[in-house]
Amino acid sequence: MSGDERVDRLVRDADPGGLGGVGDLAGVKRTLLEEIVSESGVEGGAGIARRRLRVRRFAGVVTAAAVLMSVVPASMVLRGQAEGGGVSPIVTPAEGVVFSPLALAAAARNPRLLIDRSGWKVTDLSGFTEELGMIRFRRGGQELEMNWYPASGYAGRYADRLQVNRPKSVRVDGWPGDLFEYSGSDFAVLTRPREDVFVEMRTSGDWSRKEFARVLADIVRVDARTWLAVLPAEMVMPVGERAAKVLADVPLPPGFDVAALEDIGVSDSYHFGVGVTSRVGCGWIAEWQRARASGDEAGVRRAADALRSSHGWRVLRDMNKAGDWPEVFWEYADEIAAGTLRASYSQGLGCA
Repeated sequence: MSGDERVDRLVRDADPGGLGGVGDLAGVKRTLLEEIVSESGVEGGAGIARRRLRVRRFAGVVTAAAVLMSVVPASMVLRGQAEGGGVSPIVTPAEGVVFSPLALAAAARNPRLLIDRSGWKVTDLSGFTEELGMIRFRRGGQELEMNWYPASGYAGRYADRLQVNRPKSVRVDGWPGDLFEYSGSDFAVLTRPREDVFVEMRTSGDWSRKEFARVLADIVRVDARTWLAVLPAEMVMPVGERAAKVLADVPLPPGFDVAALEDIGVSDSYHFGVGVTSRVGCGWIAEWQRARASGDEAGVRRAADALRSSHGWRVLRDMNKAGDWPEVFWEYADEIAAGTLRASYSQGLGCA
């Protein structure tokens, strides 16, 4: 099968089983709520320390396989009404909005689960790839993070979660799963593998079992276009436009190809910033190495000065409030300025 044929097939499959409509979930919601709220005698998970992805020290960023070709306008067509008369966050693209085939194909490969309830917003998105990724929703003091993984990792993760307590069987829009209770306000759901993927959901913040049951019952699986339309406008902004803002005060290394940033694709501002600055840093390091090897002292100084200036780049200063990537970047930049460089830079900065 050719690459074009594979994309075409994925686009056709972007709404398997006609999942574009949410449908009447009242019966499912009621059953699920009764099951979770009535469950009692579950052992606590006080001895299990929760690991959160708050510190994002990693080697580069997993890039996306898709790029959106147009900005989703604010005037989207909303579908349905949530409890209390609020507008449901489930949306469909406005007329005329066109997503690229690659964006649709990438969305088709992930579970595309959304919370169909007023007030929930997507705040973080990363790993928009074929096998894994993360999306985080927030409403007030509550967060729900969904991570999807290849089915091959399910058995090990399930065995690990059994150390928390005995799970309770639940369903997420018809998808069988298991509920684990870490505490009275800390819950996780592990769905069973389906279509070579499974999802782990994890709460953070001020939750109760009853509230989690309600939200879990409001999670629906949608078609690829609807999933893409729900993402914040910043995440689906054309890459060239996003890159121009990030690079406004960033000196670019010789031969830097802004167009090549397209493959970073759909991601939140933090991960997009990692992807862009990683390539800038790697480019300047390559130039510094070239200049040293050829005796080009002016080139060495130019590269060192560019990397030293990274302490003032707006993108890194803004990102430093949210994670450790800027600190990692500055460590290597300072080494270059001092005339040295550890061999680990390639892994630390994600250089090819």
